[in-house]
Amino acid sequence: MRPADRWRQVRDLFERALEQEPADIAAWLDREGVVDRQIRSELLSLLDHHKSAGSFLVEPAADRLPDLMADDRPLEPGQIVGPYSIVREIGRGGMGRVYLATDRRLGRLVALKALAPELTVDPSYRDRLRREARADAALTHPGICTIYALEEIDGDLFIAAEFVDGRTLREEIGGDRRPAAADVVRTARDLADALAHAHSHGITHRDLKPENVMRTKDGRLKILDFGLARIDTAAGATADPLAVHLATGSRPRESIEGHVTQPGAIIGTPAYMAPEQLNGQRADARADVFAFGVLLYEFASGTHPFDAPTPLALVARILESETTPIDRWRPDLPSSLVDVIDRCLRKLPAGRFASAGDIVHALDRIDPARAFGRVATWWRTHQLAVIALYFVACALTWQIKEWRPGITTAIFVATGIAATVSGVFRGHLLFTERVTGTGLAAERRRATTVTLVFDLLVALALAADGAILISLRPLAAVLTIALGVGIALARLVVEPATTAATFRQ
Repeated sequence: MRPADRWRQVRDLFERALEQEPADIAAWLDREGVVDRQIRSELLSLLDHHKSAGSFLVEPAADRLPDLMADDRPLEPGQIVGPYSIVREIGRGGMGRVYLATDRRLGRLVALKALAPELTVDPSYRDRLRREARADAALTHPGICTIYALEEIDGDLFIAAEFVDGRTLREEIGGDRRPAAADVVRTARDLADALAHAHSHGITHRDLKPENVMRTKDGRLKILDFGLARIDTAAGATADPLAVHLATGSRPRESIEGHVTQPGAIIGTPAYMAPEQLNGQRADARADVFAFGVLLYEFASGTHPFDAPTPLALVARILESETTPIDRWRPDLPSSLVDVIDRCLRKLPAGRFASAGDIVHALDRIDPARAFGRVATWWRTHQLAVIALYFVACALTWQIKEWRPGITTAIFVATGIAATVSGVFRGHLLFTERVTGTGLAAERRRATTVTLVFDLLVALALAADGAILISLRPLAAVLTIALGVGIALARLVVEPATTAATFRQ
């Protein structure tokens, strides 16, 4: 058996064993008909290593390495650190804790990252942090979180950055609804544009993932933590002590006192690493391009392109397997976008875009008006048709008021108010989708409850008018009740169907 065939068989058995979790692996192999001793031996070795290494690929660095924060004392709300007043802790990671703080000099909120003291003992690393902070602070782009300062206070290092209030793409991916095709295109453009700005300044993120991209409340994207975990170790050179510490779990004191000659150390999140990063090779902007493809695939489909039952199996698929084409999950995506994602996910760096700037040029060729697909026409038609029904309802209730004065006057007023509110919201959705597109998903969520309540109010008003009119004008009464039923069914049945088809919910 060829080595490649043997490896594929071992990998397939490994993934099945992890899915089925047999109590007796030897008996399970016998049932699977595996008699090759070398295959059995390699599989048992993989399973043994998985027990000890699997958690490294999924646990946050701070959880994997409790010794990293051993000497770290959390800052308390109200505590004063130089010119900053701590509000609360908002996160922690492999490099330290992050706090929401107030810059008392300028009266603004900042995200204050307190770097773990153990990582900043080495003077050379402190110097590198200063150089990188200066380079990152030069990235003035609306899609990149701004770094305000690198502060040294009482011997500790702090990074003050823009506080971004919003949701991460990880939260959006974890939601029940998938974004519309037009929203995927806009997200791709915004993300590529910000990444291209960094690449044009010679800065590579190297840890691009959904957790590091936030969408603000007004719909703008922001990339976080640019360059702060970047490792520029050349092939064969001395490895960075921080990389060795995060990748292996060893304490970095030996690197402070002497030299660590461990080339090939890696840092980042394996699920979003390019194959060359996982192999410990030098990574450049094309590694960000690969991560961009993974992120966009997952954002559009809700599924990681190399999804696997375990972290080790996922890494193996990144290195060895091809992805299922994204249009299998999202046939409504423009073919040009599908091609962009496919090219970003190629194994060899030479097969990908050279930088995010090339992605921007490729995305510019996509016509945003076509991103929704033809099914969006039905959604737009539905909105316009319901708005037209509001006008008919108002005219009809006015006529009934003239035929049967009294309580019908109040019904006419209520119908007019409800129809106006719902009509304004539906018009706003049409304007947002057609003209701007930014934040359409958020606007649809906001309009859902409003249109439901007021559409049902219009329907009930028409039913009440019809009941009042039944003895005076039976035909007009029936038509009035039928219009109310039609508006209710349009909102409760037709609209959810057209919305789900258009926005892939």
